[in-house]
Amino acid sequence: MTAAAAARQILTRLTEVMASRLHAQGKLDQVVEIIGECLSSEVCSIYLLREGMLELFATRGLNQSAVHVTRMAIGEGLTGAIAQKVETLNLAEAKAHPDFQYRPETGEEKFHSFAGVPIVYRERAVGVLCVQHVEPRRYEEVEIEALQTTAMVLSELIANAELVDEEEARGLTAEQTGPQTVSGLTLVKGLGSGFAVYHQPRVEITQVMAEDTEAERQRVYRAFARMREQIDGLAGQAEFGVGGEHEEVLETYKMFAYDEGWSRRINEAIDSGLTAEAAIERVQQHTRMRMREIDDPLLAERMHDLEDLSNRLLRIVSGQLGTAASQGLRRDTILIARNLGPAELLEYDRRRLKGVILEEGSLTAHVVIVARAMNVPVLGRAKSLRGVIREGDEVLLDANAGHAIIRPLPQVAEAFQTRFAKSREKQAAYASLRDVEPFTRCGTRIQVMMNAGLRDDMSALAMTGADGVGLFRTEFQFLVSATLPQRERQTRLYRDVLDAAGDKPVIFRTVDIGGDKSVPYLAAGSGEHDENPAMGWRALRLALEREGLMKAQARSLLEAAAGRSLYVMFPMVSEPWEFDDAKAVFDEQLAFLRAKKRLLPERIHFGAMLEVPALAEVLDHLLPRLSFLSIGTNDLTQFLFAADRANPKLAERYDWLSPSIMRFLKRVMQTSIGSGVDVGVCGEMGGRRLEALALLGIGYRRLSITPAAVGPIKELIRKVDLDEITTAMNGWLSDPGRNLRYELALWADERGIEYD
Repeated sequence: MTAAAAARQILTRLTEVMASRLHAQGKLDQVVEIIGECLSSEVCSIYLLREGMLELFATRGLNQSAVHVTRMAIGEGLTGAIAQKVETLNLAEAKAHPDFQYRPETGEEKFHSFAGVPIVYRERAVGVLCVQHVEPRRYEEVEIEALQTTAMVLSELIANAELVDEEEARGLTAEQTGPQTVSGLTLVKGLGSGFAVYHQPRVEITQVMAEDTEAERQRVYRAFARMREQIDGLAGQAEFGVGGEHEEVLETYKMFAYDEGWSRRINEAIDSGLTAEAAIERVQQHTRMRMREIDDPLLAERMHDLEDLSNRLLRIVSGQLGTAASQGLRRDTILIARNLGPAELLEYDRRRLKGVILEEGSLTAHVVIVARAMNVPVLGRAKSLRGVIREGDEVLLDANAGHAIIRPLPQVAEAFQTRFAKSREKQAAYASLRDVEPFTRCGTRIQVMMNAGLRDDMSALAMTGADGVGLFRTEFQFLVSATLPQRERQTRLYRDVLDAAGDKPVIFRTVDIGGDKSVPYLAAGSGEHDENPAMGWRALRLALEREGLMKAQARSLLEAAAGRSLYVMFPMVSEPWEFDDAKAVFDEQLAFLRAKKRLLPERIHFGAMLEVPALAEVLDHLLPRLSFLSIGTNDLTQFLFAADRANPKLAERYDWLSPSIMRFLKRVMQTSIGSGVDVGVCGEMGGRRLEALALLGIGYRRLSITPAAVGPIKELIRKVDLDEITTAMNGWLSDPGRNLRYELALWADERGIEYD
């Protein structure tokens, strides 16, 4: 008998039992008999979750006296392990398994083989269905599939018959209804409170058993056709460049989308009597079980692709296609997702979006860059969110401390809101400095500029009173676009930004994509995957090779700045010739526009970013060509320490106030003295008060930071005497064995300067 036929026979008989007038216990007693007979099993048992314990509710083959007596905790014994891990076990010899526990009251000592599957309701195990045989043997795959299909139907029947508590049926234990703390990696600092909303709302399977098998089959066929159209459409979006990792991903998706074996397994599940949604979920459960058994990381990654496609197919067949953004946010929201793209984040209402919690995510992910620009706190690498956070739960997000409190107690929520209010009061005090120029106590004017990357960011220029935009990340437009932005679109964006800035300068950094900020329409030049993307084919290296990309951006910037001053900065310059080659592209486009008698910028200022340490060794050769130099402390730090800043094990290991970094930055400043080149820092380092204090002490007079940091840094500057901090820094750096962060904090405390 095939798995579908066995499951169909079981389902037919189960339906009759559940429709009968038998009481709940009588129904379960008949269920184990039916399953045992249809699968020729000597033992069949059902354990259900009751008061947090797995209780033997019905059995065929074990001692009847053990029913409602044998109980075990989640994770205890083979049955408890199945419920805890929500996975199937198939053992020829149960006693050989490390989780095996013998319960003498059941009389199971004569049975050797064991197979068990979780009874899952709303993504949580609410029970376990298991079979046993005297003879040692592994169960055939068709038998396991029949058990899994039966367990899926049982979950609905058990819930409808109220055989488990509603709270437990919903996956709500006492722990899950009370306060919980979720920890993760701080990706964007900040505080936020709101109610949990999942980016991709869970598809609720409300009907498991099919009334018309052929109708369900046709629904699946239509869903497959639509999904294949979507995948083909994604492949068609890669309009720029040939080859690369994104094509490999799309090819894998297409392989699974057109895989006949996958669609056949779903059809077989429908043949057993399941609806289209339940059939897809049934096959997906089987895939998850196989994924746990795969040691090959490449094959496991492919299986994750199939999981993603299964979710897509399930959303299509159920008609639940949209994300939470399409439904709109109705109240203050903490968004929950496995991961997000930058374009997806931008779809949400900024007025309602108070924070983001991701199961994945890294410090250099595109979505983190955009979230930082939006001033939305983000917590990443938070595990098992579905099991802890329910839709609509109250969430207090403290990304500064790297955790979130779920369903907080009233007193905890009150304390958080008090702290949040103080933070807002402090921000209001900083905002009052909007029109105050940042002079030090000794009368030196410090330039405090802001970083930006979106058209909407420019409103912060007036709100903060920043001196201008010291870093406009032009790649944001590339990261949120499905195709290469056309020259006209680029020109329109740059012109809008300049219009918004008025008479304040805007430094446009040419596009920094590739490597760790890859886009689907640009492929690696070699067609190979970058082992070290941050140090790979990216930024200026990519732009110089993709001559059309650089020319289009140069023309767009020159046309947008017609009649005004234009500030252009090239990222990741490693040697002077790279700067020369990049400037030559602009000179060529400038000559072209001049020949066309187009209106040109009044003046063009060219600068470079010092992120690659090698550039410091030839800085004396480059300085005569520059109008300004900006030090990108984020990349510079990881290159100096050979430490990937996206690696959580290394994220906090290397301090920006390390004497190594401070000595390097001081040497760059000293090399630049007398060159007439304006030298500044752009990056997160300058937006931290203690780090900014150190930068002032080694000679830096221009900082470009996040808009949220402008007020705090202005307030800091007005309390600093440059002679004092310079003398102190010179002393500390001459003795690098001392703890510079400690010394700086002590120095600030003595002068009443806050630095947190």
